[in-house]
Amino acid sequence: MKKYILEIIVFICGAVVMILELVGSRVLAPYVGTSIIVWTSLIGIILGSLSLGYWWGGRIADNKQDYRIFSMIIFISAISVGMITLLKSFVLDFLQNNISDIHINAIIATLVLFALPSVLLGMITPYAVRLKINDLQSSGKTVGSLYAISTIGSIAGTFLAGFFLIAYFGSSNILLVLSIILVFTSLLAYFKNIPVIKIIVILLLLISIIAVNSYNKFMAKQGFVDIDTRYNRIWIYKSVDEKTNRPTLNMLTNPKELQSAMFLDNDNDLVIEYTKYYRLAQHFRPDLKKALMIGGAGCSYPKDYLKKFADAGLDVVEIDPMLTELAKQYFNLKDDTRLRIFREDGRTFLNRTKNRYDVIFGDAFSSYYSLPYQLTTREAIRKMHEALNDDGVVLVNIISAIDGEKGRFLRAEYATFRDIFPQVYLFPVKDFHDGLLVQNIMLVAIKSDQKPSFRNSDPELNGYLQHLWKTEIKKDVPILTDDYAPVDNYMMKIIKGL
Repeated sequence: MKKYILEIIVFICGAVVMILELVGSRVLAPYVGTSIIVWTSLIGIILGSLSLGYWWGGRIADNKQDYRIFSMIIFISAISVGMITLLKSFVLDFLQNNISDIHINAIIATLVLFALPSVLLGMITPYAVRLKINDLQSSGKTVGSLYAISTIGSIAGTFLAGFFLIAYFGSSNILLVLSIILVFTSLLAYFKNIPVIKIIVILLLLISIIAVNSYNKFMAKQGFVDIDTRYNRIWIYKSVDEKTNRPTLNMLTNPKELQSAMFLDNDNDLVIEYTKYYRLAQHFRPDLKKALMIGGAGCSYPKDYLKKFADAGLDVVEIDPMLTELAKQYFNLKDDTRLRIFREDGRTFLNRTKNRYDVIFGDAFSSYYSLPYQLTTREAIRKMHEALNDDGVVLVNIISAIDGEKGRFLRAEYATFRDIFPQVYLFPVKDFHDGLLVQNIMLVAIKSDQKPSFRNSDPELNGYLQHLWKTEIKKDVPILTDDYAPVDNYMMKIIKGL
């Protein structure tokens, strides 16, 4: 085994790099989301930091080849990874409260939290190469072998994090365990005369893991739950509804926007205002028997639907199975023979389904206010059209303005629906006069050519119908397609102005 110590070390450190990058997305998610902007910042800065580490590690190794120095580099990288757990809340809270631009926020957060560990981890492989080279004639083989092993480690770390670690362990626990692994790896590099500091650090890290888990259990008892799944970082917490002053339980998967909520004193109504506009299905298709909802989260509206339509069935497509489990555990979702939940991406479900529905509800979001682009395109909307019965209706929740730069996505999505459906209407939730206001907007697309009424004898439904947008929508943006759907770019216009 001693013969292959350096190979083992570069494999471990290669795995740590990729685990760190993937966990980094979960650390940032509640504060800056998981958009392409965030991933660009993470990938770009970590790659840049690794490159700096390669260069710096090579220079140090050329000056002096010493296993003690090698061990110390790994040990310092262990401390820097562990420090992320201590700094992340302070750094991210500060940036969120003081910097509104998501580009700057994501870049600074990534630099402060992940640049130093990445630089140090980047130094390890070139230093190991210099320690390994004994013969210049075989140096190319040595360099190639060690970098290949490091890359294989990165591949292993990617699959380990993506398929297992993130789904079952919190980001803080993963970072602390990575730190412990790196401390032991430093001992593997140089085991003689173990410094007391390394033993102390291991003990502190173990105590930190116990403290983190104890804190999480305490917070859960207080009504705050922080869970990582394969797809989301989820916060569940208690609050008070501003409009009614009633206690609520909220679910958050993206910054600044609730995904689900429930009244705690009596689960008898919808908390989030835009979800009430899904009740317009009763106006446009009062005889509906079967509906589809894309995006379930805590299943706030599915519960309401099952109460309102006693004889109707509902299929819910939710890609994250943990969200469904949390809905059952915390949000009173009960098993019902009329409710079927499919654990799948909404677009792939639309592509393959042979079912036909009277109504399709859309409430899927990927980051901040952004719909998953694959659900916004002409091809996806055509699949919705095909999945509807005659006189079927689509109701999709969109967060956008209507006019100006902040309304470009709404206008693109409106034009795309109009390319497929003969009738498309908008119902702004907060203010149906202000086209520049970023707000929830319920888009209603009707498969039939027959003009609907916008009056209803039910005062609640009639109130929602009065929010109909009556001003002409500008045709100044192209429709969205699978080939070209710049959803993130459009949404950045909105985020920058908030």
